[in-house]
Amino acid sequence: MKESKNNRENKWFFVNQAWLVKNVRFFLFLAALAILYIYNGHHAEKAIKDINKTSKEMKDLQYEFKMIRKDWMFMTKQSEVVKAVEPFGIKEIKEPPMTLEDTIIKQIKTSK
Repeated sequence: MKESKNNRENKWFFVNQAWLVKNVRFFLFLAALAILYIYNGHHAEKAIKDINKTSKEMKDLQYEFKMIRKDWMFMTKQSEVVKAVEPFGIKEIKEPPMTLEDTIIKQIKTSK
């Protein structure tokens, strides 16, 4: 009984050792796949962090743009422009501007 069990163990040891030597390339391939899988996970996490950082920065810039545009719209209102140029002695015109007409062109238009 001990001989057959011992024989089996020796046989399996030989098969296992031969099988391991035979499949070394496959195990190296599996190790390379595992390393690639780990790298891919780290790369994806880094990309997600970059996307989140960029989207936060974009939201901040959009807010800043809206605030600047609001201030600019307020400053370009006619009443605000009048207040801004008043210290320089420039006053708002109350009468509409005069239009100049070319009399020669006017005569040509009426003669047609």
